[in-house]
Amino acid sequence: MYHHTKIETVQLFPDKPYVTLTSYIAGTSKEMPFNEKRKAILVIPGGGYSFCSDREAEPIALTYLTAGYNAFVLTYSVSSHGDTRWPIPLIDASAAMKYIRDHAEELHIDPDYVFVIGFSAGGHLAAALGTLWDDDAIEQALGMEKGYNRPTGMILSYPVISGLTYAHRGSFDNILGERKNDEDARKELSLELRVSEKTVPAFIWSTRPDTTVPVQNSILFAEALAEAGTPFEMHVYPHGSHGASLANPIVGWAKPSALTAWVGESLRWMNSIRAPKDAE
Repeated sequence: MYHHTKIETVQLFPDKPYVTLTSYIAGTSKEMPFNEKRKAILVIPGGGYSFCSDREAEPIALTYLTAGYNAFVLTYSVSSHGDTRWPIPLIDASAAMKYIRDHAEELHIDPDYVFVIGFSAGGHLAAALGTLWDDDAIEQALGMEKGYNRPTGMILSYPVISGLTYAHRGSFDNILGERKNDEDARKELSLELRVSEKTVPAFIWSTRPDTTVPVQNSILFAEALAEAGTPFEMHVYPHGSHGASLANPIVGWAKPSALTAWVGESLRWMNSIRAPKDAE
């Protein structure tokens, strides 16, 4: 008997109805045993930490679903919900990773292969998850052993990274609150300064003409990864504005765009990444 693709939304915290995780789980049947245990990807939309963009949510999840990954869309704490000060969004993302791994069997996923993809401010959150996954605040908030929330790899799409010279100030203002003009606070959340040997492998893509989140954000992060010896792949496209998402008609791009190549490249890259237990 064939079990159809299942879409289901759960609330991650009893007191925060706006923090949700929507699962997109491929149907299973005896003819498709490979769907019994898929790799997974957590999708984190952008929106400047003020909202979660629909264009970077379900369309992304469905794209990876059809490519062989069970997908999960996180709706996390943003300024329109009230308090979004750091590390609240990082705790939300970690709770999503915990849920996915806690329910791996029923979600038909391999808990050793859970990737994360983030867009713009969601790229900042995804990069934080891949870089600061062992933050003590996460362990304290969720009672979770260190590393349980560590993604296997991260895809950063035109990401917000730095709170300094090339900052997207709106994003940093929203997560720093009254500390938004404190340079030390902005440095603390400038992820190019937080990369270490614990940072997970990364796939980064951006566009050179991006006037919202300058491409230097991606370049600074890539430089830090190179210095740390962390595996990464990076693509900078010569054309295209911020917020491209899939760069196809599904998300409002009427004309064909070379940017659509990033999806296939990210899939090839993910298939090359081995979980720590398999890399030994």
